[in-house]
Amino acid sequence: MRDRCSSRRRASSRVLVPLASAALWLLAAATRPCAAQGSGPETDAAGSAPGALAQQIAAILAEPAVARAHWGISVKTMDGATIFSRNEAQLFQPASTAKLFTTAAAMALLGPESTVETRITGQGSSTDASELHGDLVLVGAADANLSGRVLPYVAPSRRPRSADADAKSPAPDPLAPLLAMADAVAATGLKLVTGDVVGDDRLFPSEPYAIGWEQDDLVWGYGAPASALSVADNQLRLTVTPGERAGQPAAVVLDQVAPFYVVEAAVTTAPARSASGGVQIERAPGSRALRVYGQIAADAGADVEEIAIADPAEYAALALKAMLEARGVVVRGSAVALHRYPVEARGFLSQLREPLASLVPPAPVQRSAPAATSGCAHCAVKSGTSEKLLARYASPPLAQDIVATNKTSQNLHAELLLRRLGLAWGADGSAAQGARVVRQFLLSAGIDRDDVILYDGSGLSDHDLVTPRAQAELLAYAARQPWFATWKASLPVGGVDGTLSSRFIHDPLQGRVFAKTGTLGEARALAGYLQCASGRTVLFSIMDTAHPPGSNADRDAMDRIVAAVAAAN
Repeated sequence: MRDRCSSRRRASSRVLVPLASAALWLLAAATRPCAAQGSGPETDAAGSAPGALAQQIAAILAEPAVARAHWGISVKTMDGATIFSRNEAQLFQPASTAKLFTTAAAMALLGPESTVETRITGQGSSTDASELHGDLVLVGAADANLSGRVLPYVAPSRRPRSADADAKSPAPDPLAPLLAMADAVAATGLKLVTGDVVGDDRLFPSEPYAIGWEQDDLVWGYGAPASALSVADNQLRLTVTPGERAGQPAAVVLDQVAPFYVVEAAVTTAPARSASGGVQIERAPGSRALRVYGQIAADAGADVEEIAIADPAEYAALALKAMLEARGVVVRGSAVALHRYPVEARGFLSQLREPLASLVPPAPVQRSAPAATSGCAHCAVKSGTSEKLLARYASPPLAQDIVATNKTSQNLHAELLLRRLGLAWGADGSAAQGARVVRQFLLSAGIDRDDVILYDGSGLSDHDLVTPRAQAELLAYAARQPWFATWKASLPVGGVDGTLSSRFIHDPLQGRVFAKTGTLGEARALAGYLQCASGRTVLFSIMDTAHPPGSNADRDAMDRIVAAVAAAN
């Protein structure tokens, strides 16, 4: 499984199956001492100076395929004592390992049982239950799981199937919660809405993308915009299927319940077994035209991609309107989105560094979306009208969402957690206030204020900077918290599930590496917990930047370093 935090482009997002972990263990143990090239300061508390572990790691990092990259490593005992370090106080791009900070702060400050509730209200007047003279409003509450996702999370390979289950049974409907809410509205007896169906995401200021996200990211599902009203992970499935013979046009299908994008398709079928140029997908910023072009080989099978929804609140309103009409509810108006735009232009870093009051309970109060200004047709309940609750949908507990977020490296979910933190503990639900809360949480955990600089919650921003030492210290801090067992269980497990399902796939490391992955352009990271050969558990952070493009040698080197640490401890 690819680390969805991070792939910059489809062409570079495919990963190769790594070497078997058992072989990695033997390679690490058999590596001969070799002087490190430009290694920087390092220590090895497990052996004599310079130490067997230090020599093995230095030899791995001196190999030509990885020697040009910049490496940082911190390995510690569970109580925080250093076992090995290399450049642990230097800053690196964390990629998706930034989710460790976001999800730990959410567990501590929002609580594992925290939930939110999405509502549908009727705003207007009515003579009876069958007519609403006004708008039907879908009010977003930052539920990341208004989708077909099955929770609690179970690895796909471990989901039980009945003996007679159809292997081609359809996946859960990505809009299943919205369908349930539409059923509830129809069950009230409503038959006519004279106004609009409104998607209201004013709980957060409208800032869908974080500072440092690249334009190329915004087309793909992993770069989906953050919105308090998010449905189906704010992405649509696009399938390109080759024709039967070379030269025929390929079939291009975008699964959208209501028209949102216009697909401009120009994909041809290339001869079987040919090395075609591949399928390319483009969308200009602000455009609703999705251009799909290129070639696909006749024997290639379907190419399935996830496409980001540019305005999730509007799409949710479009989908709800279509669902209601399918249930016999007449809607005379349109489907529209209602956003709250920032009114204060303060710098991100100035907000980030502004001190917060203590994060000690009493627990925060969940704020509602602020009242809108007058003069907007959908901003407030009009004089002489009323607001009636028609449907509600409660989210799963936050702990279940965090498991899905870390296991699959789901960017949108991390971004919504960040904004929920800003709303609950900061000045508002902006990314800057969320990052401010996470920073204060890390300071209270004893982490140096200059060791972590986060611009988002997912790690997709090129501006994020973290030291390996900070990640190791967070891991040690988390191990002492009452929520630790639940949070650790959210991490991918080597050779078992999540983004580590295809790494560490054999003994002695299978099932013994609990770590978050990260991949962002030419940066990579891996941080978590490791059950060693002796039976004790250690924690580690391994990061590298500026490795050669298109290479997985640094990932394989990381896995060999993990094997060496496990063997030495």
